[in-house]
Amino acid sequence: MKISEKYKEKQGEGRLPKKSLSFEIFPPKKDSELKNIDETLAVLCELEPDYISVTFGAGGSANCNRTIELAKKIKYEYHVEPVVHLTCLHYDKKEIDEFAKILTDVGLQNILALRGDRNPNIPEKGDFRHASDLISYMKEKGDFCFLGACYPECHPESDDRVSEIKHLKAKVDAGAEVLLSQLFFDNKVFFRFQEDCRIADIGTPIIPGIMPVINAAQIKRMITMCGATFPTRFQKIISKYEENKEALFDAGMSYALSQIIDLLASDIDGIHLYTMNNPLVARRICEGIRNII
Repeated sequence: MKISEKYKEKQGEGRLPKKSLSFEIFPPKKDSELKNIDETLAVLCELEPDYISVTFGAGGSANCNRTIELAKKIKYEYHVEPVVHLTCLHYDKKEIDEFAKILTDVGLQNILALRGDRNPNIPEKGDFRHASDLISYMKEKGDFCFLGACYPECHPESDDRVSEIKHLKAKVDAGAEVLLSQLFFDNKVFFRFQEDCRIADIGTPIIPGIMPVINAAQIKRMITMCGATFPTRFQKIISKYEENKEALFDAGMSYALSQIIDLLASDIDGIHLYTMNNPLVARRICEGIRNII
């Protein structure tokens, strides 16, 4: 089933639209470890997400194979719709054609189209410069539903906020039907971004991405990687509890829940949870929002 259809389904007459719940996981680094991910999937799928996205590493078919094998497991063994991440910067048209055929053959329709991070050790092929190029090309190759990434605090390579929104509009015009946001820790940032998108006539569902922070090294790494704002309230939490693992876990969960509850009380379409393959995180969050999503 195409993910975009789930959002249309939720707009039933005479009732409040149900918010979506989705998770992101990453494939194990070794094929032999795919068997060990069942414990994580059992918990995640028991929580009844609308879909689970599976990340994709650049440079080589092995990454693709693990992503697809995990997506197949989610769809056919756990009966939850998967979303396959697909990067394009390091692939040419022939390779993307091969991916499209594989996805079609195994019945995977939903693709999170991404440019991919630049890597000095992996050559860029030049056929696809942006995710919008990938979407435009692949929509002629099969019956796919495309999701796109969005960045409430701008992509690290963006010139400014105006160019960021222009690029996002191009992605939507190319065929992205649902947008999943990069993580953020200040809801005001997301609401401002959401308003900018509406002004730019971007009417697709924009799903906020939330990452519960459960250790200090994780938060410092994520802020360095994606440039997310570190609110003062959150800084105090990290500073006070970073030497106490259990206390920081609880505080991180509470902060993420406060973000999610605030978002759900506003005009958003759902929540995308970056689980870091930790089923305990997903379960704790879902227990906290069971009656409001």
